[in-house]
Amino acid sequence: MCTSIVVNKKKTIVCWNLDILNMPVRVRSCDQGVYIEVNDPTEGWMPLFGANQRGEFVGMPTCWPYDQRSDPQPEAQNVILLDIDLLLQKRTWDETLSVVWHKPVCSIPGLTFMSSLSNSNGDVLHVVPGQGYSFFRRPPYRILTNFSPYKQNSETHPWMGWDRYQKAEALLRDAKDDFDVSDGFEILRAVAQEVCPTEVSMVFDVIERTVHWCEHRNWQDRQTVRLQKA
Repeated sequence: MCTSIVVNKKKTIVCWNLDILNMPVRVRSCDQGVYIEVNDPTEGWMPLFGANQRGEFVGMPTCWPYDQRSDPQPEAQNVILLDIDLLLQKRTWDETLSVVWHKPVCSIPGLTFMSSLSNSNGDVLHVVPGQGYSFFRRPPYRILTNFSPYKQNSETHPWMGWDRYQKAEALLRDAKDDFDVSDGFEILRAVAQEVCPTEVSMVFDVIERTVHWCEHRNWQDRQTVRLQKA
């Protein structure tokens, strides 16, 4: 379970809760970005989420219920590699858009991962493998939890996050123009989870290139890194 939020007011603020169960997680920072890495038994530590010095943010919520249309197919772009290549600046934002526009995007067998991507302008790209994609040019805000935006709540699952989406949306409808990092953390706190626990909460001030995060819902114990603009 996860919650991804992009807010465009006076600043672009990106907010992300990583909710994950029974998988080791760590946050790693370097000159190029701040990455939330998950330890995969086969691949090792994988930078699946985070922010980079170009002002881009990558989130990859799981879509519940699983949809078999996201399973691998010939010539399809794997969504995990799509996200990692953008996060690690191996591919530009425009190149990423071109891939999504011209090729089918797939996930891994039996599990539908989605993409929640944003750039330094506050533009947002949501990708649901096997179902489609949506591009938003600097929207006031966009939210993605763990259900398909194309299905909404027509199919249900205990972890789909419909309640989290509704709660975040209600808070963002009244968000003021000076929405900032502290406001982002307040929303993340409101939608944090315990059953599938929120392990990392991250807020990215895109203009300032500052990445703020806390772990295990220790909201007062935050770390901050300032990235050099690319």
